Amino acid sequence: MEASGTAKFEKPIEVQTTLVLPDDLPVIASGSTVLYPQQLVPIVATEERDVKAIDEAASSEAKLLVVLPQEMVDGGKYEGGPREVGATATIVRMAKAPDGSIHAILQGLGRVRVVKLAEDKAWLRAEVEALVETGDRTAEVEAMVRDVLKTFDEVVDMSDSMPAELKSAAEGMSDTSTLSDFIAGNLKLKPEDRYQVLVELDVNKRLSMVRDLLAHEIDVSKVQSKIQSDVQGELDKRQREFILREQMKAIQRELGESDITPELAELKERLDEAKLSEVAQREADRELQRLSTIPSMSPEYQVARTYLEWLADLPWSTSTVDEMDIKRAEKILDEDHFGLDKVKRRILDFLAVLKLKEGDTRGPILCFVGPPGTGKTSLGQSVARALGRNFIRVALGGIRDEAEIRGHRRTYVGAMPGRIVREIKRAGSNNPVLMLDEVDKIGSDYRGDPASALLEVLDPAQNSTFTDHYLDVAFDLSRVFFIATANVPDPIPAPLRDRMEIIELSGYTEHEKLEIAKRYLLPRQLDENGIPDGGLKVTDGAIREVIRSYTREAGVRNLERELGSLCRGVARGVAGGDTSKVTITEKRVSIYLGSIKFRWEMASEKDEVGVATGLAATAAGGEVLFVEASVIPGKGRLTLTGQLGDVMQESAQAALTYSRTRSAALGVSDDFLDRHDVHIHVPAGAVPKDGPSAGVTLSTALASAMTGRPVRKEVAMTGEITLRGKLLPVGAIRDKTLAAHRAGCKVIIMPRDNENDIEDVPDDVRRDLRIVLVDHIDEVLNEALHPRKISDRPKLATVGSS
Repeated sequence: MEASGTAKFEKPIEVQTTLVLPDDLPVIASGSTVLYPQQLVPIVATEERDVKAIDEAASSEAKLLVVLPQEMVDGGKYEGGPREVGATATIVRMAKAPDGSIHAILQGLGRVRVVKLAEDKAWLRAEVEALVETGDRTAEVEAMVRDVLKTFDEVVDMSDSMPAELKSAAEGMSDTSTLSDFIAGNLKLKPEDRYQVLVELDVNKRLSMVRDLLAHEIDVSKVQSKIQSDVQGELDKRQREFILREQMKAIQRELGESDITPELAELKERLDEAKLSEVAQREADRELQRLSTIPSMSPEYQVARTYLEWLADLPWSTSTVDEMDIKRAEKILDEDHFGLDKVKRRILDFLAVLKLKEGDTRGPILCFVGPPGTGKTSLGQSVARALGRNFIRVALGGIRDEAEIRGHRRTYVGAMPGRIVREIKRAGSNNPVLMLDEVDKIGSDYRGDPASALLEVLDPAQNSTFTDHYLDVAFDLSRVFFIATANVPDPIPAPLRDRMEIIELSGYTEHEKLEIAKRYLLPRQLDENGIPDGGLKVTDGAIREVIRSYTREAGVRNLERELGSLCRGVARGVAGGDTSKVTITEKRVSIYLGSIKFRWEMASEKDEVGVATGLAATAAGGEVLFVEASVIPGKGRLTLTGQLGDVMQESAQAALTYSRTRSAALGVSDDFLDRHDVHIHVPAGAVPKDGPSAGVTLSTALASAMTGRPVRKEVAMTGEITLRGKLLPVGAIRDKTLAAHRAGCKVIIMPRDNENDIEDVPDDVRRDLRIVLVDHIDEVLNEALHPRKISDRPKLATVGSS
């Protein structure tokens, strides 16, 4: 059953004062609707049991039925079982609709309580008892009645939906119970509050309850009225501003004056001072004209204004004057960096060409490639200082969205230009040194490929008309000095790599690290940790001990971190009041840094069977790689462990095949490998490894395991092998040589075709090493293996002989 209209009180129909109730009456469930005595309620009955209940009541002489509100269920709907207290009602008028529903008007008669509820027919029936009201009309109650009537008048006056006739109707009611029900029936109350008024039989308490509900309604109406007043006031203000603005524009047109507001006039002045390109100027004028017609409170106004401010803030014609003094540039590079002679020479060559071409930077983009901590980013800063240009850095590591480079289109909420345009705006000039850091770590996904977007940025033939999606006009990037950095060149897409000139920065030697620490790292750490001048002295031996025993890296990042630990250890004493000068020697380093992390002299270790020392190149520089091989009785199977990549696994297969062909030369039987299983393991199993340069190391370890001849520990090697035992050249010779030197190796074996690469190895490193150039694996075995077996070799490496 649903209420089909607003419940209302009218002049009561004449009914008997003493109501005689039948034994049982039809029941209709009214949902959240609460019917009060003397109240008229229009209803629409659509459920079959409610329709039959009304039909049953209408067919009786008294036309009586019971209206019971329902309990609230989960979800806030009143669809539960009927409540205990309700009201009897008589059917004043009813009519059936074509769809079978009944439209009826009910009038409440009195409060009743359900004694027994039954559903033995197609509709609900109940045995009910009439509820008796209590209460006396005292002077206090009379005062409360007057207060209630006064408050009700205020509610009616503040309401837009309650007719004024309700006030006179309420004042004409002398019965306190009828007045309370009348007011409760016309207020917009919650269903639970309506029901509480119905079940209250003490007339005086019911009147007090209605008074509280009226007070709450007054508060709600005041807040609602204030909100409506504020909204209307804001609307009126906007409408008034719009009308005044339109009138002002009309007056300005009559006077022949511009209709641009002072705010837009200032923006236009900034655009004129920016000296935009011809295309950008046309776009700015068009957008400015459109902006003058948009109300300032419109969201579109802010979008257009932000776009024009970006155009005005970009350095279209602002540039710095280049310092083209090559000697000054060389001095700055030497001041900021120790070593890196080849890199500095290439940078100076580039600056010389720039000077001869009078600032035209069209040409190859420089890309510094090297391990972390070798000074790639600081080199870019030095170039900017040498040229007198602004320096900006764009970190590209982890970028996967093309819009980070090209920007978002203005149709998107919160759109902005890409990183390139934003950083140039921050630089304040159109010819900065812009460093694209970690260009090898750019990713790609469904949002696009940022590396492809960089093709236009780094192409000298195209970047003069670079178009950001947000600006939608060309911006000239040809005067920007782009420098890219990467740890390894392989991940850089080939088209992007083709637009750059790769300059490799290899790792530092021990001597270079010592000088860098003394000149740059240690003074910086002393200053950052608050050590007073002369408060700490670190000897050269101590710095060498830190380099050898606490770091193993191509760069100097960890070295600076360890030096910082030394300074912090001393700072603790200084902060405690110790003003004496502290000198850290080689023997005192462990006091501050703890036990050593790396062993320097691997050559002092014992030579072993089946363990060879190889050299590998990683993103962090060169590394020493150990290869272990064992042979055990079996059926000729090869097991490879240590997370080896496909290329390295193929190198192991090639080494095994070559060893089969050289069984006689190695002094083992031809069927040795058919009767033994081979297990090759490369330690640090959690680290993936791949590449062909470990082929010679794999062959040496396998030959040692087969023959029982130990490998000399001081010998390191690198090179790719063929099935015929020839050695092919490999890359990163300088990094690998430095890694061997750091590890304490004395001999390095490499392919003869890499002879020219030895020139890149620093002289002080070459003096400490003996470099052996070979063409064939047999030469490697003669150099690396002991000439005879040793008695204490592991049993797993026993030479099989039947």
